[in-house]
Amino acid sequence: MPIENAEHLIEIRVDRLAQLFHTLDPFPFREKDLDQEAEDYIVSWARELPEKRPIRIAVQVRDEDVKASNAKELNEAFQSYFAGRAVAVQHELNELFRVGRRALAIGIPILVGCFLSARFAAGYLTENPAQRLVEESLLILGWVANWRPLEIFLYDWWPVARRRELYRRLAVAEVELKPYAEKPSPYR
Repeated sequence: MPIENAEHLIEIRVDRLAQLFHTLDPFPFREKDLDQEAEDYIVSWARELPEKRPIRIAVQVRDEDVKASNAKELNEAFQSYFAGRAVAVQHELNELFRVGRRALAIGIPILVGCFLSARFAAGYLTENPAQRLVEESLLILGWVANWRPLEIFLYDWWPVARRRELYRRLAVAEVELKPYAEKPSPYR
């Protein structure tokens, strides 16, 4: 996979353009889903490229397919697909934040309740090892109840947001068709 210095190029070589798209998808060419292997290949190479730089995708296909195909339609198909994936990942991110808010709405009252119970245990139980155990256990329970929302809001959303941005970059990538000539086999 060559990566040029001036621009970030992803090259993919196929025998037929139809290989790039999901064969069972009944939609017209521009609205078809990319084949999972083609998407994985493009996305894995795009992840390796530096962020905030434009991406160009060069699809190499046999000469006769280049002449018969419309490069503009291929570009629109890729843009439509990756824009749709970016929207889907945005919905995933929205759902993650919704779950985080709900978990926080549950965790905060539990933390407050555990903190107040620990203070009650410290003030009203007789000074012995069991009192300290109850107090510390309640505080730990309160913080554990907030573990998931803190994890979501501090760490879990970053990879999802990066994936969304990657799909957005791929949605505006220039897609071009390039012919390749088949070399005759010396074994024929």
